[in-house]
Amino acid sequence: MENIKIQGTEDTPKVILDKDNEIMEISGRSLPEDVASFYDPVLTWLEEYSQNPNKKTIFNFKLVYFNTASSKLLLDILMKLEEIHEAGNDVLIRWHFPEDDEDMEEAGEEYADIVDVPFEQVSYSL
Repeated sequence: MENIKIQGTEDTPKVILDKDNEIMEISGRSLPEDVASFYDPVLTWLEEYSQNPNKKTIFNFKLVYFNTASSKLLLDILMKLEEIHEAGNDVLIRWHFPEDDEDMEEAGEEYADIVDVPFEQVSYSL
């Protein structure tokens, strides 16, 4: 399966989906003009990945900001990871947030309450 590597910009996050090297990450700022078309390849990749996932899937979110439109698509990604988990696979979501950013920390907590997947909150200093 093809890897996805999207360089981040001022308005779009960096995305790395690399099954062979076990790197799955969305980082940066997420406020793309057309959020659905930006995240569609990610959801398509996860759908394909779900047919034959790695022994352990660790998905890292390292967002410093996302808009309301992005929040819905991020939830779609989390729901896909939940499906992989519910199929009996080992899945861990790591939600990284700046240690002084309560909004991003709370966003991670809210997502953790919605999906039934092991969720790890990871604070870091800028």
